[in-house]
Amino acid sequence: MLRSSLHKSALALTMLVGAASLTGCGYHVAGSATHVPANVRTLAVPIFKTNVVQYRTEVALTDATIRELNTRTKYRITSSDDPESADATLTGTILTQTVAPLTYDPSTGSTSSYLIQVTAKIVLTARDGHVLYQNDKLSFREQYQSTQDLSAFIQEDSAAVRRLSRDMASEIVADILNSF
Repeated sequence: MLRSSLHKSALALTMLVGAASLTGCGYHVAGSATHVPANVRTLAVPIFKTNVVQYRTEVALTDATIRELNTRTKYRITSSDDPESADATLTGTILTQTVAPLTYDPSTGSTSSYLIQVTAKIVLTARDGHVLYQNDKLSFREQYQSTQDLSAFIQEDSAAVRRLSRDMASEIVADILNSF
């Protein structure tokens, strides 16, 4: 009988510790702590601005973000620059874009791969001007190989920018939807 009481007490203590650990770790259902109020049904996503000279990164990131919002949310997405046309507006600015040599081919001495890094500022603003979400330094990197055969040269950096944009867009939408 004493053994049965000890077993029940140990089981109860284990359950109590387990329940306490769940409340202390910030556990909650994904999507339940959102930055977007329930009354927001339409999001405007104008073409992101850019502070860099690289070609079309802002378009690739805007397109990827719109695609991600359409895939993962029920919001109606517009591309209007007019903040009155939507319940909230998602704006972005490409702050930096750098390309750096990553590896070298020892036989030729030329660069064999590069690392591209893009940093952006993302702001979601309600129609009344209240900032719902802001990330001032969202940064992503992507590696790409350079073409060694100059007769079959293919510019690989634009494909890397598209891959990087998809990853950034996924992170932007996840950050907006979840407050982890």
